[in-house]
Parts: sequence; C-alpha cells; structure tokens
Amino acid sequence: MANATYEIWADWFQYHEEGKELVNVSVTKSLAAAGDYAAGDVLSEHATSGTAWTFSGVVKQNGCSGEITKAQAICETTGLTPRLTLYLFMATPTSQVNDNVANTALLHADLAKYIGKIDFPAMEDLGGDSEAIVTPSTYGNLPLTFTCASADDALYGILVTRDAFTNTATNDMTIVLTFEQY
Repeated sequence: MANATYEIWADWFQYHEEGKELVNVSVTKSLAAAGDYAAGDVLSEHATSGTAWTFSGVVKQNGCSGEITKAQAICETTGLTPRLTLYLFMATPTSQVNDNVANTALLHADLAKYIGKIDFPAMEDLGGDSEAIVTPSTYGNLPLTFTCASADDALYGILVTRDAFTNTATNDMTIVLTFEQY
C-alpha cells in the first residue's frame, strides 16, 4: 500500500510540474425534434436557429492548447442506440447547425478552423439514461490535440447522428468533454 501511495503522489507531482490540468466541460441541449432523425442529421436545440455546441473554458488562456482525453454523450431517454459524431472547430463553423437537418460538416470553408472529430460508439443503458463513452483506449479518435483561436478559450461542435432514431421533443442531450490543459 505504501508503494501505491508513493506512485500516486509521484504521478501527481509530475503531472502538475508539467503545468497540465484536467477540466471537464459539459454542454446540454434540449433537442428540438419530436419524431424521427435520419442518419446524418444534426442534433441541436432549434430547427431554424440552432447553434454550435460551445465548449467554453477548455484552455487556461485564450489561444492556448490542450488535448481531449475523454468524451461522453448522455441522453435522458432510455433505450436510445444511435452512434454519434462530434465535429470540433476552433471558431464557429459555417456548416449546418439546425436540428433535424442533413449534416453538411465538414465544409471546405470550415477547414482552417477544423480540429477533428470524435466518433461515439452506439449509445446504451441499463435502465437509465442512454450513454456512450470514448477514451484513448477505445475507438473514437482520442486523444485529440487542439489549439484554440488566439482570442478564444472555446471549441465549437456540430453533433450528428450516424443512425436513424426516434426522439421525444425536448429530450436533453449532454456532451461532456475532458480536457488536458497545457
């Protein structure tokens, strides 16, 4: 037990000496659509005035870098099984962000601000919220390194379903990203 305690403290000091910190950033949207999503549809809060998923405070200061080390997608509905993709950008994308509309990401016009994408496995549950998790030891494109825009501390996302599913209006979808800040 003494060796385990020493190893934990040694890892903590090494991690903090390098100036790295972990932070979780969570964004929740009430999905607008009541009914069917087709494969390739955007998941957002409004059918005609949707917005990008904005993950603020992901770095210590504007323009800094980091790495996404874990991603979770959680929906309040039991029994949902779609696979999802989260496209990430260092500035607001021009790609489609309205709910239940065919995805257009990745547009060539957004290429300069594109960070990468996270592919979630099929959501699942054991009677509670539906959930999918991506880590460096699973499929999904993590870890994902990035640098924020020089005047910003946020990343912007477009969430897309890769599978058709039926939604109940105002279902909450939450995306939680774990960032290692440099």
